[in-house]
Amino acid sequence: MQLKIMPKKKYLSAGRVPLVLFLCQMISALEVPLDHGKKAKLLEDLVQPPTITQQSPKDYIIDPRENIVIQCEAKGKPPPSFSWTRNGTHFDIDKDPLVTMRPGSGTLVINIMSEGKAETYEGVYQCTARNERGAAISNNIVIRPSRSPLWTKEKLEPITLRNGQSLVLPCRPPIGLPPAIIFWMDNSFQRLPQSERVSQGLNGDLYFSNVLPEDTREDYICYARFNHTQTIQQKQPISVKVISVDELNDTIAANLSDTEFYGAKSSKERPPTLLTPEGNASHKEELRGNVLSLECIAEGLPTPIIYWIKEDGTLPINRTLYRNFKKTLQITHVSEADSGNYQCIAKNALGAVHHTISVTVKAAPYWITAPQNLVLSPGEDGTLICRANGNPKPTIGWLTNGVPIEIAPDDPSRKIDGDTIIFTHVQERSSAVYQCNASNEYGYLLANAFVNVLAEPPRILTSANTLYQVIANRPALLDCAFFGSPLPTIEWFKGAKGRALHEDIYVLHENGTLEIPVAQKDSTGTYTCVARNKLGVAKNEVHLEIKDPTRIIKQPEYAVVQRGSKVSFECKVKHDHTLIPTVMWLKDNGELPSEKRFTVDKDHLVITDVSDDDGGTYTCMANTSLDDVSASAVLRVVAPTPTPAPIYDVPNPPFDLELTNQLDKSVQLTWTPGDDNNSPITKFIIEYEDGMHEAGLWHHQAEVSGTQTTAQLKLSPYVNYSFRVMAENNIGRSSPSEASEQYLTKAAEPDQNPTAVEGLGTEPDNLVITWKPLNGFESNGPGLQYKVSWRQKDGDDEWTSVVVANVSKYIVSGTPTFVPYLIKVQALNDVGFAPEPATVMGHSGEDLPMVAPGNVRVSVVNSTLAEVHWDPVPLKSIRGHLQGYRVYYWKAQSSSKRDRRHIEKKILTFQGSKTHGMLPGLEPYSHYTLNVRVVNGKGEGPASSDRGFHTPEGVPSAPSSLKIVNPTLDSLTLEWDPPSHPNGILTEYTLKYQPINSTHELGPLVDIKIPANKTRWTLKNLNFSTRYKFYFSAQTSAGSGSQITEEAITTVDEAGIPPPDVGAGKAMASRQVDIATQGWFIGLMCAVALLILILLIVCFIRRNKGGKYPVKEKEDAHADPEIQPMKEDDGTFGEYSDAEDHKPLKKGSRTPSDRTVKKEDSDDSLVDYGEGVNGQFNEDGSFIGQYSGKKEKEPAEGNESSEAPSPVNAMNSFV
Repeated sequence: MQLKIMPKKKYLSAGRVPLVLFLCQMISALEVPLDHGKKAKLLEDLVQPPTITQQSPKDYIIDPRENIVIQCEAKGKPPPSFSWTRNGTHFDIDKDPLVTMRPGSGTLVINIMSEGKAETYEGVYQCTARNERGAAISNNIVIRPSRSPLWTKEKLEPITLRNGQSLVLPCRPPIGLPPAIIFWMDNSFQRLPQSERVSQGLNGDLYFSNVLPEDTREDYICYARFNHTQTIQQKQPISVKVISVDELNDTIAANLSDTEFYGAKSSKERPPTLLTPEGNASHKEELRGNVLSLECIAEGLPTPIIYWIKEDGTLPINRTLYRNFKKTLQITHVSEADSGNYQCIAKNALGAVHHTISVTVKAAPYWITAPQNLVLSPGEDGTLICRANGNPKPTIGWLTNGVPIEIAPDDPSRKIDGDTIIFTHVQERSSAVYQCNASNEYGYLLANAFVNVLAEPPRILTSANTLYQVIANRPALLDCAFFGSPLPTIEWFKGAKGRALHEDIYVLHENGTLEIPVAQKDSTGTYTCVARNKLGVAKNEVHLEIKDPTRIIKQPEYAVVQRGSKVSFECKVKHDHTLIPTVMWLKDNGELPSEKRFTVDKDHLVITDVSDDDGGTYTCMANTSLDDVSASAVLRVVAPTPTPAPIYDVPNPPFDLELTNQLDKSVQLTWTPGDDNNSPITKFIIEYEDGMHEAGLWHHQAEVSGTQTTAQLKLSPYVNYSFRVMAENNIGRSSPSEASEQYLTKAAEPDQNPTAVEGLGTEPDNLVITWKPLNGFESNGPGLQYKVSWRQKDGDDEWTSVVVANVSKYIVSGTPTFVPYLIKVQALNDVGFAPEPATVMGHSGEDLPMVAPGNVRVSVVNSTLAEVHWDPVPLKSIRGHLQGYRVYYWKAQSSSKRDRRHIEKKILTFQGSKTHGMLPGLEPYSHYTLNVRVVNGKGEGPASSDRGFHTPEGVPSAPSSLKIVNPTLDSLTLEWDPPSHPNGILTEYTLKYQPINSTHELGPLVDIKIPANKTRWTLKNLNFSTRYKFYFSAQTSAGSGSQITEEAITTVDEAGIPPPDVGAGKAMASRQVDIATQGWFIGLMCAVALLILILLIVCFIRRNKGGKYPVKEKEDAHADPEIQPMKEDDGTFGEYSDAEDHKPLKKGSRTPSDRTVKKEDSDDSLVDYGEGVNGQFNEDGSFIGQYSGKKEKEPAEGNESSEAPSPVNAMNSFV
């Protein structure tokens, strides 16, 4: 893989081809490295003009007791020679035996310790370093010997003054070089105490705002220390005596006149007056970069206090210092912006005095752009730029090889344009050293910059096969120091040349360094740096290894131990297997105590016999040659547990909350933990209240470990914060602390935009833009508004915008129907705008579709199912979001009765763009009509042309009823009603019947076909007094329908009693015989009565128990030959239950207990095709739509069938 470098730092996205960055030859200057080492050896054959590397300061104050050393060091190829000027003329060092020049250097040594005086060598010196490529010059070095003169002798009279008067003790030190440092001491060399009342001024004088009796002393001595010569000079002591007015008696008052006192001021309380500076205003001038010192000292009683203000601005916070009890104001690194009027105010209880100091900041020259060395190849172009600023504006002067450029030899390749020299098509003779001099009345700047014209092929100065080892996920920097003229381009490869680059991002630097911002394991490998220019190519390989980071996988934990017990801290370290870690333990950031109680093994620190002094923070530090990690834990030592069992409880709430380091977006919260109640605090929970937007509502802010008592909290703008803290241990959570002081953060522009932005039209000609507004916490400042912007997606229109407030909806009127729009909503407040919002797409309002689906066609699948197809409508005609297609269909004609009647229309909706669907639940042998409409969000479009279709015949439903009438000894008559749903043309009826004997066994089955036009049929030649079971069904050409069942009994013989007519409810007998007087009849009736009585008793017992009667045997006897119902769970036949009706109907029968015949579920049901009315078919063409409308079903009701008298029936009749 390959990379090519450009001069400026750039980020390259990886691709499948090599990435190339070109170094511009005129942007960055290249200098020949001439230092010692391998790089110098590689370039030892290259020539370079001289460069000054070291020189003495411009203002050089020397110690006259030592030799004078004036430094001047330079580099160049060939090595330069040196010469000096003194006071503007050549300084011939050979003629002065006291002056020597160090070998290989331009540094002068003047031997004045043996003989000679320092004053002889005062002057202005300048060094010149010269070789065949040019000459560089040093600054003008002003040599002056230091001076520490003595005080002039003077007689100082004692000073006597009253208590409360002001006093100034003058110092007036001798003028030395450099100026002396002044301080006041007594004879014992003890500094005199200073305060707001007594202080030393900038001029060295000692000021008393008012004197007190304790100021009386005879040894007020001013000292001047001259650091350069390490000498201290002292002034004659000054005697001061303070006399209290209360101590004056008449004798003293008579012997002392007022003129003998210091001044004539009263010792009464008085307002302030200024001792220095004098008057109401003064002026101060200072140079840029220096320390501005302003002083105000006032007298008064009581002692005045000094205040400082800047009249036209505020004092710079980070650069303002108050000295000398606020009597001195200092501003460091002063700049032109600090110019202005400063006012000091001296104030006490009786008044105030003001003084205004007008400050002007001047500036010696300072660099904006200093000239840089140029290495050019023959024929190239370049520029030297020298830009400086100052107050007043400095003048720029050019020299070449130390000679003013105006009188220097002419060079056709250069052109001077003010502060710039332009070189075009340089040649080797253009090599020279240029000096730029920027000067004004406050100083000067001098800079050397050479132009070196070389033609050299590339050389790589980084050692070959250098191995770089880097921790994973950290930056990796691979060096490729290079040289060449013209300036080479740099390319990087990984592995074999030409291999495609797969990495994402590389950072490439001007000096050839390749940076991998986040090195991964797959970054390991060999990298090749290639330098090219038109004169040649140079290559160098380096190697990169990525190591696993060192981690502490088991950190020491907070511990609470009793005095005298043992504690162990664990620190388990995981590291790269090729690196050797060193683990060290610290206590409170210092070394562990050197006691045997402290033992350290591989992973543990163990402390035995713990004492109170052992409490503190213990830190485990793991270091390798590439990285280091640390983890800390706190040890808390407590007294031994008392004999009573400790009471464990939740912690007491923290207290003493304090806010510090208050910044715009963060604050530090400090608190004092409450008592942990014998369970260590595991964590602290910090909550905040927004008093401006949600007063009284507390939100979670942060959680910190139980060992911390401070937290740096991130804040949002324009929130009035209050904080509270809760402590938590293993028992539970404490009550909240008292709220902290409130802290209102500054307003800022919103940092987020509204969410849930939507654009939906409610009318065909509008667009309603809605969004979820920001809450007060998110507004970040006052004046929250929203900039709503929109434009058509497919047009070239510009954005249309409107700014609204206090709403979350905006309606755009007059829009085309259903057109896509691009929408964005941006938050703003009084401070500014939120970031650019995301663009969402919406649509203007929908209108009803304009076109009906075409080519509607129907294919009938079976008697209850049809499939409909249609062609989709054009998208433009939908005029909205396509919801689907809706099929309306209805039964228009009965093919059997040939009469037309209106049936409620049914509706099926097919979602999306489907063009076919299934119509379930149709009635067989019917005529249907349907049409199709397209549906959008607004509603339905016009209907397609009606399309009719017929359903084929189906099997009929069961006959509506079945009754058995006129039973005789050997015949039964059946009457029935046709099926309510014939589902076609009835062809015949099928009647099946079989006898049931006294043991409930079924006899042979008889099958009879009956013409379809019959509704009554008489069966003859039946057995007398016999129960029969009948199965009756209708039939069409499609097959046989559901059965209806019934049972009946023929009458007894001539001596018997005929059964009642079940259908008519009357007692019918085929033969009437008077048997009431027959003996056998009376006996039979008694037996029947006894039997009924016994059965009644048994019935009541059974009924109270709620028992069930297994009737498997009866089921076997009565089993339907065609239908054998079984229990769903175990496959056995059902059981009879003695429910309230107690009717002996078998579960094998399909006749319900109410004697109604349930119609079999032969019709197609929507449940068979989907989920109810919304059922759906699969993609194979089955039903997927929604079904609506009710299908009328009329239950087939049957009359009660005849039943023979039996003991059970008789019992039921009694019940």
